[in-house]
Amino acid sequence: MSVTILSVETSCDETAAAVLVDGINVKANIISSQVDVHRKFGGVVPEVASRKHLELINHVIREALDEAGIDFNSLDAVAVTYGPGLVGALLVGVAAAKAIAFGLDIPLIGVNHLEGHVSANFLIEPEPAFPIICLVVSGGHTDLVLISGFGQYELLGATRDDAAGEAFDKVARVLGLGYPGGPLIDELSASGDDTAVSLPRSYLAEGSLDFSFSGLKTAVINYLHRAEQKGLPANKADVAASFRRAAVDVLVDKTLLAARQHQTDTIMLAGGVAANRLLRQEMVFRAARESKQVLYPPPLLCTDNAAMIGCTAYHKYLRGDFAPLTLNAIPNLPLGLDRY
Repeated sequence: MSVTILSVETSCDETAAAVLVDGINVKANIISSQVDVHRKFGGVVPEVASRKHLELINHVIREALDEAGIDFNSLDAVAVTYGPGLVGALLVGVAAAKAIAFGLDIPLIGVNHLEGHVSANFLIEPEPAFPIICLVVSGGHTDLVLISGFGQYELLGATRDDAAGEAFDKVARVLGLGYPGGPLIDELSASGDDTAVSLPRSYLAEGSLDFSFSGLKTAVINYLHRAEQKGLPANKADVAASFRRAAVDVLVDKTLLAARQHQTDTIMLAGGVAANRLLRQEMVFRAARESKQVLYPPPLLCTDNAAMIGCTAYHKYLRGDFAPLTLNAIPNLPLGLDRY
């Protein structure tokens, strides 16, 4: 018997809802982005994001049901992201999902946003070969995770300061490119020389799987300041390309190190920065030299969406892992530790 789940995602600045059947059949995946709203601020303003979610949530859910060709009575469960993320934004989605679960008397499933990003890969490869090393890389997170099976995670390393996506946004800002920075730097880098500017790579202690991008970001800022003080024009494309190369080198090196340490043959990319073209190319090229497979979702599923939440929820549904109606938003929720 098939399982139909409505999933909701409001952890940051996308209001999203999806309908999935059996965890992989995406009947609808609606995303209402707030990028244009926040662009004038140079980043996401939490209070503004929360208000926009309130305005959009009911419309987005209705659109998802309509596109899937079903009504509320066809649902077997409702799932929602309850952390990590912006607390005000999370609360909008959690409140909506709890109301639906209560009104229909169906199971409520709480989903970790990071687990959702990981699960985006399972929409492409439903039966991967475990164990897997996954690099979760986004605006708020840069984590290396060992996945032993569905819902089984061990955090191996994380950023000690800036997340990779955060560094991309900050460098884009000082280059005057705008927001969001990751796609803009990726695009500009295509016309630049990634060896033009000498930038540091932080590997920390030998064998460490942690990350640090604060120094790299600062090095770019200092380079631009020195060029300005000397009255020399900085080639933005070269700076962007050199920065991207430095960040990607560390991400790839550490991911492959983790795969060697844990003797895994499969590597996955997840999160918004997983859409970066150089990261994908380098990971595939270098992993192939070690006979390792690399999986990554299409760009639409790298950014925040509700389909990935629905995929995660399906496996929790099969385990009977349901949340109580007292479920609350947890902005700093760690991966692999449900706090119902």
